[in-house]
Amino acid sequence: MSASPAGEVLLEASELHAWYGSSHVLQGVSLAIRRGQTLGLLGRNGMGKTTLIRTLMGQMADRRGRIVIAGRDLSRARPYQVARCGIGYVPEGRGVFPNLTVHENLVMAARAGVDGSQRWPLERVLQTFPRLAERMQNLGGQLSGGEQQMLAIGRALMTNPSLMILDEATEGLAPQIVAEIWRVIASIRGDGIAVLIVDRDHRRVAANAERLLVLQKGQAVLEGAAAELRDTPELLQYLGL
Repeated sequence: MSASPAGEVLLEASELHAWYGSSHVLQGVSLAIRRGQTLGLLGRNGMGKTTLIRTLMGQMADRRGRIVIAGRDLSRARPYQVARCGIGYVPEGRGVFPNLTVHENLVMAARAGVDGSQRWPLERVLQTFPRLAERMQNLGGQLSGGEQQMLAIGRALMTNPSLMILDEATEGLAPQIVAEIWRVIASIRGDGIAVLIVDRDHRRVAANAERLLVLQKGQAVLEGAAAELRDTPELLQYLGL
């Protein structure tokens, strides 16, 4: 697959709905992410952010709406089909395999990008996360929370994604680790990878994103340029600040 022009829409979702049983959690959300663009997804707890991500990743069985990634209609795709279209996913809870070593967690995901690129080999991931290089033979379950987050991000990078999705990127991490994670996110953005990021620190999100999308009760209630929305009364009201 050939690379597409910079700035072209990479992911477009229209009128997404999702249900958990009889609970209609996601109610008609639409969004678009261009190549190389970072979209910050904000909202208070329980407003549908993780459900939106799980819908985009094909993990919600009961869903409706249209999802197009790199020109392909993936509205009813399975998660592995979404991943093969160049989507790297760091889920809330990290999803590290506890009984595999750090090395095994990383190399199991290694593959070229959809355009054939291999900009994130094992060596570069270990240079980015020196802590992982020191723990290559440790099991995933033996790592601290911060190290597990580094491993989850490193594993996603080894798929050479066009888009990285990070759900609760720094939740529960020590300040020093938080700073390191944001440094890596800046590096990912600088590499031309699009990013969809969820994090409770709305100021950090706004500083690292071109656009913001705010959810309330499963609906998109505010969207626009991060520089314009940052710390506006409307944004702070939706975030309960």
